[in-house]
Amino acid sequence: MISIWPNKFLMRNIILIVGLIAGCAMTTMAADTITGVVRNQTRGQFAAGDDAILLRLDQGMQEEARTQADSQGAFSLAVRYPDKMHLVRVVHQGVNYDQRASAGDVVSIDVFDADANVQGITGSIEIIRTGTNGNLLHVSDMIEIKNDSRPPLTLAGERTFEVYLPADAKIDSVLAAASGRIGVIISATPALREPGHYTVNFPLRPGATKFAFNYDLPYSGRVTFHPRSQYPLQQLAVMIPPTMSFASHSTAFEALPAGNNRYQVQAANHLQAGQGPEFEISGVGTLPAMQPQVQSSPRPPTTDPPVPSISVTGNSRAQTQGATIIEALPASALSTSSSQVQRRILGVGAVLVFAVCGFLLWRRERRSASAMTPERKADGPRQVSASLADVLKEELVQLEVDRSRGTISGEEYDSAKQALEGTVKRALARVGAKA
Repeated sequence: MISIWPNKFLMRNIILIVGLIAGCAMTTMAADTITGVVRNQTRGQFAAGDDAILLRLDQGMQEEARTQADSQGAFSLAVRYPDKMHLVRVVHQGVNYDQRASAGDVVSIDVFDADANVQGITGSIEIIRTGTNGNLLHVSDMIEIKNDSRPPLTLAGERTFEVYLPADAKIDSVLAAASGRIGVIISATPALREPGHYTVNFPLRPGATKFAFNYDLPYSGRVTFHPRSQYPLQQLAVMIPPTMSFASHSTAFEALPAGNNRYQVQAANHLQAGQGPEFEISGVGTLPAMQPQVQSSPRPPTTDPPVPSISVTGNSRAQTQGATIIEALPASALSTSSSQVQRRILGVGAVLVFAVCGFLLWRRERRSASAMTPERKADGPRQVSASLADVLKEELVQLEVDRSRGTISGEEYDSAKQALEGTVKRALARVGAKA
């Protein structure tokens, strides 16, 4: 009788090899795809039928793949360029919900039903920062809005947010960031027959949405601000250089000891919607050139590109500063206690205090670019990146000093240090690449 054992042994090996090949093929396939699930948090169920779009963040945003979520909210997107950074965008009722992803990732994206009327939206904090340049006063007005709607809804429409700036303000850029997202540059529409009143079309998703209105004012050494807010504010803070002066007839403002000589802060708490307390800024001065947490743009001074959630205007360097300024606003910088307010506003160090400097540096570079020779233009980015890296290193040293003095909490120290170290590495890497 002929034994069939060798055949069984051979067959077993063939099955094993085929299984290994299939496993490798599936692994390779998984490495070249991004899978995910979409959940509608308003209804507490999977979001079936929503468009899922794969965007490659390379020289802008290029669409690589598109599909729809199935009945269980699941989707799979083929990745053509696994070495590139990607963004998964889910469109639900006309609102974009974005999440960064790499080939092989499994993502979970929450979406919310959109409505033109949403209850539970309030103001959180507004930070007005100023600095002078000749006959102009540079202002960055940063505002955080909270959407605590129940059930959670996204406020969507043509006038989701309104802001009131000085009548003679000349806007440089308007920036926005949804909760937990990077900043993008958007546009503001002037309201009819009301100078300084602007509206924006940017969805207010559940959580915090941050805006930054950067503008210039004609300045002859003194200017009066008449703040006005669409929503009640838990806090209004004014940050100016130490060489400038702050004055107000209102008793709502309280001077907060900064603990250093780089800036001064005045804050008013628990303000109602509508007209706020007036104040006057006078004198001359500029805030120190520091850089906070940065997360977007393929051009200097950062490496990750921006994620436009709506129509984007302006140039890419302005988009870079969108992330710079917006991410500087803390999710919770509020308290009824002045000492806690001081720790929140002043203790975040590089993440908050120096939020506008990047924007001011960008504008100065933009205005001087036309006067540069071709040789200087070619060498300019490397010089800017090198100087930025030096500034960031100095901030790391200052951060250690603040920690030793006890002017910053352990949590704030860890967050600021991580942001600064990451930015230093990116800046140094870009210097090397340019060299």
